[in-house]
Amino acid sequence: MKCSCSHNQNSTCIRRVPIFHSLTGEEMCEVSQIMRQISVIKGEQIYAMDDEVQSLFVVNAGRVKIYRLSDTGKEQVLRVLGSGDFMGELSLFSDAKMDHYAECIEDGTMCVIDGVLLRELMIKYPLIALKLLEEVSGRLAKTEQLLEDISLHSVERRLAQKLLRLSKDSDEVVLEMTKRDFASQMGMSQETLSRKLSWFQELNLIEQQGQRRILLKNREGLEGIVIGE
Repeated sequence: MKCSCSHNQNSTCIRRVPIFHSLTGEEMCEVSQIMRQISVIKGEQIYAMDDEVQSLFVVNAGRVKIYRLSDTGKEQVLRVLGSGDFMGELSLFSDAKMDHYAECIEDGTMCVIDGVLLRELMIKYPLIALKLLEEVSGRLAKTEQLLEDISLHSVERRLAQKLLRLSKDSDEVVLEMTKRDFASQMGMSQETLSRKLSWFQELNLIEQQGQRRILLKNREGLEGIVIGE
């Protein structure tokens, strides 16, 4: 019997997730049948450290920050997720509790996939499991790189490198998070970030426009900070 699946919100959500891109329409339909949508608001916590999570969460709209807290309560943002990104994937492979927090930083919607039923589909369609592992490996590599940058490189180098990465091929950066979270992601305080951005501006390397828009006026100068350390 074929799966009965219309072009509803669930199927739209699935098509945004890279790990499901290789599935046929029929297979995507099976995933959509074990999924439900929820609305979330800014500041809402999806799960906390040490929670037992039994689902895969897919961001349909909005943004979510993934972070950890030190023993002193200092926040370290690991990554920010947007439309098509997912979280809670480790619960599909083990019964370990969460080792981080997930919090909405924008109002939005999420698709929640039952973990037990998704594991059954992963057995039926091993490619889903392989794609998940590929994504987990990529995230682990990025986290290790982040920790290495924080421990080995100066604040100036980390900031210059981050601005260059975010700008890609343009001369503009529009932050997708608050400056507080942006600073946390680079392992510095918001006050330090503000000082360094002001210093970069004094050097005519950048121009700050409002709270989240930064123009890169001298890419070579920023690259020199990265290379010259």
